[in-house]
Amino acid sequence: MIKNCRSYLVLFSIVLLLSNMVIAQSSAKPAAQPIVKYKPPVVQCMLGNAFGSEAAAGVEEAKNLISLPLKIADSKNVNYTLSSYHFAYKRTGITEDEATGKTSAETDMVSRQFNVTPLPALWQTNISESLHKGETLHFFDIIVLDKQGRRFFAPELKISIQ
Repeated sequence: MIKNCRSYLVLFSIVLLLSNMVIAQSSAKPAAQPIVKYKPPVVQCMLGNAFGSEAAAGVEEAKNLISLPLKIADSKNVNYTLSSYHFAYKRTGITEDEATGKTSAETDMVSRQFNVTPLPALWQTNISESLHKGETLHFFDIIVLDKQGRRFFAPELKISIQ
């Protein structure tokens, strides 16, 4: 009798464990929504009257441009909201060789990601105070939002200082 009860108890435990495993299995996956392809509009980045990847400006003009907001618009003059962008300033400086005393021109680059336009006041001041011929202002990885909130990349803006 006890053996019989034990075997029923073991059988009942096995059935109980197996039933939990069956319940724990994942159900059928819902049908996936079809992916709608999005073709972003053709836009242009502008900083004042400078646009494109081959823009050029004089030193005084660039000092004024750096304080202006970055604008993104399409051919119909529809403005788009700027989400974020990277800005790089390739600057030229003078270094002196301590052994010989000779000076030579060297370049370096400072860069940062921003979410607001125009550039912060500290960046504007530092660039305006040290801007020289041959340097470059480069806006890249520009992320823009359309009216539906979809993100897309805008073309870069590179201004060479002449």
